[in-house]
Amino acid sequence: MKRLRKSSNRVLSGVCAGISEYINPELDPVITRIGFGILTVFNPLMLILYVVLAIVLPGPEKNV
Repeated sequence: MKRLRKSSNRVLSGVCAGISEYINPELDPVITRIGFGILTVFNPLMLILYVVLAIVLPGPEKNV
């Protein structure tokens, strides 16, 4: 079962890349980052959501 996690492909904390991988593994994380940035401009509460997700989401899986 797929779980929402932070990604190892991170710019700040890996939240947007993790969301991108959860939605579709082939989706480029840059698209998710741009969309999240645009939403943050129109609704500053998205910044609080990002911080909460950065704290709450588990880290990336470690493939051994």
